[in-house]
Amino acid sequence: MIRALLRFSVSTLVDAPTLVARPGNIHYVKPSLLKTTSRQEGADCMSAFEGILPAIITPMHSDGSFNEEAFRRVMEFNIEAGVHGFWIAGGTGESILLSDEENMRIATASADQSRGRVNNIMHVGAATTERAARLAEHAAGAGVEAICCVPPFFYGRTDEAIAEHYRVVAAAADLPLFVYNLPQSTGVEITPALMKKIQDKVPQLTGLKHSSQVFANVRSFSAMGLNCLVGNHQLMLPALTIGATGCVDGPPVIAPEYWVEIWKAYRAGDLVRAQSAQDRASGVWVSLGACGGEFHSVAKAALSERLGIECGTARPPGRPLSMKQREALRGTVAELGLV
Repeated sequence: MIRALLRFSVSTLVDAPTLVARPGNIHYVKPSLLKTTSRQEGADCMSAFEGILPAIITPMHSDGSFNEEAFRRVMEFNIEAGVHGFWIAGGTGESILLSDEENMRIATASADQSRGRVNNIMHVGAATTERAARLAEHAAGAGVEAICCVPPFFYGRTDEAIAEHYRVVAAAADLPLFVYNLPQSTGVEITPALMKKIQDKVPQLTGLKHSSQVFANVRSFSAMGLNCLVGNHQLMLPALTIGATGCVDGPPVIAPEYWVEIWKAYRAGDLVRAQSAQDRASGVWVSLGACGGEFHSVAKAALSERLGIECGTARPPGRPLSMKQREALRGTVAELGLV
């Protein structure tokens, strides 16, 4: 099936204008005007792929292998806190450090644990189209609700090649597809013009995680009818006001209740409460990050402290926290009232 999909077809491609970020030109949207505001929470958020979708960690045993028990515990903890889904095996989940077998096992475990209660968006990105399509096909069979995929990386590819890559990967799963726009890591900026080419070629395209520093493009992607999930937790509220439909980032997996509160306040139309919630949420990560150490190790250690289950450390070449850093983090978690 996958090899049959690997054929290049040329289609008519139409460029979309890029919104330029200049003072005063960003159009702000009141909660009452958003297309999603008439939906109820829970099941409706699932159908819309909106809300808080933490980028979940991949817990490890001391020998470096995948810790499925801890993974399921982290999922359940977040579901109980009111999140609307997960971004699985992405950057926070150490995606490119996982084997295909681990990726597949994670997809299966996530679908089994959530049992349709929230949206699982499974990352299937890989260096080759065939490998990404194989992971996509498995993810669909495992029962996830959607897939996400980084663009082809390392080698520079044309827009047409990138769009074709997404066509093949999406067809292999035939699930809603989210493009993963993370140019800081992939070297590929998904502009509105490139996204339009993908949109013209990929009927499964549903949205994207927008982690680019070009914040104004949130509005452009929203205007294209896409679910734009902002990838910067500190900019969640501003992004919602210009058309984003939710947030995907790593810190919310540690303290999901803080970002869920932003979402609830915004959806209720209480911007004062939402701003206060955003300030509190941002402060949580500022405090945890100040303890020092690499992000993956900090996130895993913080969840280990919160849940009382060992989530391990970053997979090499990532470095574990030093004893001093771990002690500082333990104290900060307690000071924040997270235990």
